[in-house]
Amino acid sequence: MNRLTLQLDEIKAAFNAEPNPTLEVRLERIARIQKMIEANEEKICKAVSADFGVRHQVETSLAEFQMIYQACKYTRQHLKEWMKPELKSAPFTMGSSYAWIMKQSIGVVGIISPWNYPIQLALIPAIAAFAAGNRVWLKPSERCSRTSGFLANLINEYFHPSEFSVTTGDAEVAEAFAQLPFDHLFFTGSENIGKKVMRAAAESLTPVTLELGGKSPAVVDPSANLKDAARSIIYGKLFNGGQTCIAPDYILIGQNQLEVFIIELRAAAKALFSNPEELTGPIDDSQLQRWEFLVNDAVQRGAQVITLLDADPSGLRRFTPVALLNTPQDAAALQEELFGPILPIVIAQDANAAINYIHSKPNPLALYWFGRDQKAMERILNETRSGGVTVNDTLLHVAVEELPFGGIGASGMGAYHGKAGFDTFSHSKSILEARGLFGLNFLRATKLVRPPYGKGTERLLRWLK
Repeated sequence: MNRLTLQLDEIKAAFNAEPNPTLEVRLERIARIQKMIEANEEKICKAVSADFGVRHQVETSLAEFQMIYQACKYTRQHLKEWMKPELKSAPFTMGSSYAWIMKQSIGVVGIISPWNYPIQLALIPAIAAFAAGNRVWLKPSERCSRTSGFLANLINEYFHPSEFSVTTGDAEVAEAFAQLPFDHLFFTGSENIGKKVMRAAAESLTPVTLELGGKSPAVVDPSANLKDAARSIIYGKLFNGGQTCIAPDYILIGQNQLEVFIIELRAAAKALFSNPEELTGPIDDSQLQRWEFLVNDAVQRGAQVITLLDADPSGLRRFTPVALLNTPQDAAALQEELFGPILPIVIAQDANAAINYIHSKPNPLALYWFGRDQKAMERILNETRSGGVTVNDTLLHVAVEELPFGGIGASGMGAYHGKAGFDTFSHSKSILEARGLFGLNFLRATKLVRPPYGKGTERLLRWLK
């Protein structure tokens, strides 16, 4: 802990020597991140695949590299505008006073990144922190040790430790890291660990952004095209082997649609993921055992298992994706975030039942709605709470840089991506320059309301009502 504290002091000293970097300095740091990834795509793909056992390079390119390149490009296009002072109007009673908001760097941002998308969930927050003029210290996940180690080496090659520092290590290191008095701490991960991070940060009153998860529903309206809905849900569910914080966690659908929908669901899985090399594996044996427990627990309580893919003769696929029917509400699969290729299907006869079911659980990070009935869609949007929504597809809202990405309630606090990330890592400093009306000094600032109080002050108060 002493070593970490000393290291933080060094980074803070470097920030204090340059507390408000120019636009050019910020853009150059962001450009270095892009160059670092561009020059090492193939090696990163190999490291990520080694951690997951199986992860196709196209999936890594889509989920990791393209998200980073998009963030860099969008920030380059808009950062100059974001940095400008925001002019505000002052009341007439303050004369010709001049008011504005200054976006100011906050200092050193700590980032604790997860294992499921180990590159983009480490670097996109860093891009936002650099855009806001800060220094960055990253603690990547120990569960993807090969990728974390390789990323740490790359960052050390492309950045001075006082600009962008990295510390690898186990859960004890992460616990000590969370206790450091950062100027802002950004965490992506599970709800349980998020609570620990928040408690640790509270000791030093460090502001936190928590990107968590939860049970994100996919609501299939009676007006939905079942074939299209099934394909979208399967893609969102099995992308990265289901190890995505915004993956659809369960389906709400009417009984009369169920039989056809299951047929379409299996057809979609076979059409999209029949090649075992294109279905990402579990990050480790602990993850695999958890998936097996979730299915076995549901079966023991009376659930019906529907395999979504045929047996894999190559042996590459360590777990066969399944849907679960008739799952009791007390089963772990309906209580815990699944984070894997398991898809419970829950019967909801109408919109009332779907909304009530969603309300019975903590606010999710994402919600997906499928259908063509505009009024039904508006009702779901108005009467449910979630971090974000994609209509008639899955995952895509996270790829729009202009949309803030973040949770609500148990699914997280704070947001990033695009300007939301810049704002998260900036301090909005309110400034007023007191000036007299038309340049007259006797009407400047607080002169009219200073003691001794008399009838003039009373008349002014009556006038201000």
